[in-house]
Amino acid sequence: MNQILVGCRMKYTVNSPSTFLLNVSVVQNDYQSTTNESIKVTPFHKVEECAINAVGNRLLRLSAEPGELLIQYQATVELHATEVDSADLREVEYEKLPADVLNYLNPSRYCESDKLFRFAGDEFGDLVPGYSRVTAICNWTFKHLTYTPGSTFATTTACDVLLQRTGVCRDYAHVAISLCRAMGIPARYVSGYAVNLQPQDFHGFFEAYLSGKWYLFDATRLAPVGGFVRIGTGRDAADVAFATIRGDAQGTEMDVWANGQDANDYLLDPDNVQTAVSSV
Repeated sequence: MNQILVGCRMKYTVNSPSTFLLNVSVVQNDYQSTTNESIKVTPFHKVEECAINAVGNRLLRLSAEPGELLIQYQATVELHATEVDSADLREVEYEKLPADVLNYLNPSRYCESDKLFRFAGDEFGDLVPGYSRVTAICNWTFKHLTYTPGSTFATTTACDVLLQRTGVCRDYAHVAISLCRAMGIPARYVSGYAVNLQPQDFHGFFEAYLSGKWYLFDATRLAPVGGFVRIGTGRDAADVAFATIRGDAQGTEMDVWANGQDANDYLLDPDNVQTAVSSV
């Protein structure tokens, strides 16, 4: 893929002095680079950028007084993702996993993998280990959940979603992450912009660690991973919420966009499972 134009526009009514922590800036690394990047706050407020982890998450912090607040971010992104034949990807034995990957086998706030060991083993234990097993977990999640906007809340966990069988993108990712971890496959949450997502919004994907590298998956099938632009990476959505507010402020408007420049790019085929994509 050549270029992707991404951005967001968020408007708030601030009722008391408030501090905003924003995860909207795209990661800059060897696999995605930005040009024409800008952040604009109206009325003007100083914005501090905080690098908060080794993956390159770029947290923006600003403080605002009561009144109307408009935040606009945009960037042109060049993707240089690694592409390999998915049939070549294998699961890594526990004793050979790098130390910095081990944390992504543990249960986390929204991913209670420790409660799902038996269930995951019954459903996926007999499948061939590797990329195909992670794909099977995604397929199971897609088949057994119904995508319903507004059906879950900030307290909803993967086990809650499995009981009610409905959720949104972050819930699909949490379920798939939990099932992967229960099978001994390191998995982590990724937030980002997504080409061809309808309706456009911030999107929740996940990554699984296979053959020594992290590879992207999307259990919702709402957008192709080849059109994904990374914003943040964490144990689950708690680590990469697009906006965290301390104070009294309400969001009144939000627009998000991700427009690819090459509509014929084969990585934008949602049925392409032969090509595995990595962007870290």
